[in-house]
Amino acid sequence: MIYSGSCHCGAIAFEVEAEITEAMDCNCSMCRRRGGLLTFVPRDRLTLQTPASELSTYEFNRHVIRHHFCAICGIAPFADGEGKDGPMAAVNVRCLPDVDLEALTITKFDGKRF
Repeated sequence: MIYSGSCHCGAIAFEVEAEITEAMDCNCSMCRRRGGLLTFVPRDRLTLQTPASELSTYEFNRHVIRHHFCAICGIAPFADGEGKDGPMAAVNVRCLPDVDLEALTITKFDGKRF
């Protein structure tokens, strides 16, 4: 299935091809504050619909994940980096309006102690 997603103001828009049935709720210092629910896909399954120049990016800790957010509205729709199987994207499913959040299986991840 192909989902359309965006930040709140629409300056960052994208499509992701995935079967989304579960998401991860992480308690690291970033995710705790942001409140996102993440699903992971190979990076080539995420296609930007707006110019990459619209992305603001933040890296922390080991600087291996690029956390992208909108400089206008502040919403962080996805991150990307190298996964064990190649480039990956962590998509905030809260930025995908057609995903039924209540139907997802949510897995807690202890990123605080990771």
